[in-house]
Amino acid sequence: MDTRILMALRAAENGGVSGSELSQRLGVTRAAIWARIEELRRLGYGIEASPVLGYRLVNTPDVLHADDLLARLGPTEVVGREIRVFARTTSTNDIVEKLARDGVGEGVVVFAEAQTKGRGRLGRAWISPMRKGLWFSILLRPRLRPQEATQLTVAAATATARAIRAVTGLRAEIKWPNDILTGGRKVAGILTELSAEVDRVKHITLGIGVSVNLTETEFPGELRKTATSLRLALGRPVARAELATAILRELDRDYARILRGEFPALADEWEAQCTTIGRQVTVEMGRRKICGRAEALDGEGALLLRTEHGGLERIVGGDVTWTR
Repeated sequence: MDTRILMALRAAENGGVSGSELSQRLGVTRAAIWARIEELRRLGYGIEASPVLGYRLVNTPDVLHADDLLARLGPTEVVGREIRVFARTTSTNDIVEKLARDGVGEGVVVFAEAQTKGRGRLGRAWISPMRKGLWFSILLRPRLRPQEATQLTVAAATATARAIRAVTGLRAEIKWPNDILTGGRKVAGILTELSAEVDRVKHITLGIGVSVNLTETEFPGELRKTATSLRLALGRPVARAELATAILRELDRDYARILRGEFPALADEWEAQCTTIGRQVTVEMGRRKICGRAEALDGEGALLLRTEHGGLERIVGGDVTWTR
């Protein structure tokens, strides 16, 4: 009911919606509408009531509220069919992994206002302070082969970069395989975890972390030269709920493109935003190091690297650094 009330209030823009109109739309009493309005006010939503204009939404709190996110997002094909928000958890990937094992359908999104054990690639910790970023994971069940799962990392990176540009106006670039940069510093990362059989993907947990409103002192000292937040890059706070729904909307669109077999077009868009392509790089894969020129993505989302010896290496994962 809260989702439908917030959708109606947002659709009214500067106007208002009367209690009787909401009552008719939702099929409940005006007293029930009033009770839900009071609960939304308690959560921090500024809702004015006027005998002439009815209820009007005048401001929203900087909190992630599942009903509000659903109201902002509107209908989607897959991503965001269901949204759950936790005040604090270890890692949203852990929650989605459990939902996957319990048989929950794809498209569910889990947000946390803070993570106590957020993680990035290669087991690295991900700093996730309370209400300062977007820390969320998505459950997907694509009909793909395991070697094609990299396509989802590409889609998440492209969608996140596109949404950041649309909401903030900042230039967002992609560093293969999973980093989003602005001003040369990391502002977002993607962690794709896979459960698969030999010939098919069972499910994918797609974790995305965006440093939205962190201040410089909230980054550990060792990260201050390589990481930033949208707030630091832009010079002002960014509305987290607006950015969250922009990312989900773009990812839903790109996921549909992958399922329709349109990954080559998505890969072209990824390459146009990627700071890795065309550079001399070193890729570390465990104890192995490969140096060469990053040339392109292949049809499954792997990086094609032209080595010093002229051969072409296909890189599925690794830690990439630029070399001069």
